[in-house]
Amino acid sequence: MAHPLSRIIDQLKREPSRTGSIVITVFGDAIVPRGGSVWLGTLLEFFEGLAIDSGVVRTVMSRLAADGWLTREKVGRNSFYRLAEKGRQTFEAATRHIYDPPQSDWTGRFELLLISNGEGRDASREALRNAGFGSPLPGVWVAPSGVPVPEEAAGAIRLEVSAEDDSGRRLLSASWPLDRTADAYLKFMKMFEPLRAAIGRGTDLSEADAFTARILLIHYYRRVVLRDPLLPESLLPADWPGRAARALCGEIYRALLARSEHWLDSHGTNEKGPLPPALKLLERRFGA
Repeated sequence: MAHPLSRIIDQLKREPSRTGSIVITVFGDAIVPRGGSVWLGTLLEFFEGLAIDSGVVRTVMSRLAADGWLTREKVGRNSFYRLAEKGRQTFEAATRHIYDPPQSDWTGRFELLLISNGEGRDASREALRNAGFGSPLPGVWVAPSGVPVPEEAAGAIRLEVSAEDDSGRRLLSASWPLDRTADAYLKFMKMFEPLRAAIGRGTDLSEADAFTARILLIHYYRRVVLRDPLLPESLLPADWPGRAARALCGEIYRALLARSEHWLDSHGTNEKGPLPPALKLLERRFGA
């Protein structure tokens, strides 16, 4: 019988290199809850399990640092990385979008932001996209009222609109490609259903495999859910697959969590030594 991760890793190898995206997933999912800093050697050991060359990882880390996403600290010959302040607001918004349950107290109104073409526009667009905002027109961004506006877009002009009439619903359909997002959710479930089935059969994953599976699970789920505005139930199709995808992701994540954390206990290092214990927030991820 094939290894439970073989199909997922084969799919990863068929895609254009996404090493940088996986690095960000590792930081957000596993390193930030353990203090935020990690030795390059820990990352190299993880990527070795994906057959990604150490030279590729080193190049990606240098690029992420040069672009302002990571900071590097040298201690002797060892390099340690942590998330830079530049993208922290964007990063925190994306984290909430991935792990927190959808809002249940929607007011029936939407936040409409108008972004100028001045300095900082690109950072604002990226931050808004990661926070779940959609864009029906250049410079116009929309999200359900109550979604936090990222700091990078604090200077935008803000309005409130209703989505309960035909014009409002047309605005929504133009803001997010829900059909493409639905297809992406279905592909995600098809990719990870065999892993859930293997876990359900009692397949014994090593600690290293559990950590790899956890990171790839979030890597692929993040790519879909960050394109999903997490609209209120009343605005979604009855057969919307986002609900089932979140349930599957949460089930697998909880099943992998203990063994994957044990791998970090043994292999995770920062400039002070072993990584500190994870924050309690890990246990609350994908809660009701």
